[in-house]
Amino acid sequence: MNAAVLRRYITIGIVVVLVVPAVYIMIGYFDTPPGDYEVRQGDIHLGVEEWEEALADFDRALEAQPDHRGALMGRALVFLNTGRDREAEAALLYLIDYLTETLEESDLTGRGTLAAAHANLGILYDRQGRYEDAIRHYDLATQVDEETVDGPGIMHRILYEARPSTVADRASYLREQLALPEEERLLRVPEIDERQRMYKP
Repeated sequence: MNAAVLRRYITIGIVVVLVVPAVYIMIGYFDTPPGDYEVRQGDIHLGVEEWEEALADFDRALEAQPDHRGALMGRALVFLNTGRDREAEAALLYLIDYLTETLEESDLTGRGTLAAAHANLGILYDRQGRYEDAIRHYDLATQVDEETVDGPGIMHRILYEARPSTVADRASYLREQLALPEEERLLRVPEIDERQRMYKP
């Protein structure tokens, strides 16, 4: 084989290996809907409990795309995790109303987000001792999208817990306890309740 032809093939191969992935990444970055990049950054900050940084990311996402549902949910989770109950409730109620009005039947991600919003509002009410309201939102979460609120996947269960409680489990438990005489009820176990999982699809 001619050395010049071989060099040409090697050069083309290097260009393909280096340039094509870079172009693909650039197209992916610039092609994402407004606010998505900021929401991904906020999710990273949420994961390491950097609440104010996460909130700033979600606010930037909402500037880029008003009513970005990932940003709305992210803000609610920051409020839930930092004890800002009134703001968390307002954020979740707004998200639920917004999705209820705009959600299309075929939008599976939107249905998951709506179910997660109901589940998180149920958790907030549960923590506040508003058990009937908590049960109502747990039930709504399960009705909207049971798969989303059925708990974490198999890898999470292997790494952390055999079978964490789901919102359906919690609603069932609360119903059982509320049916008992008041002096026999055990509605809160703080060290267990604090581990209750938040939902973000």
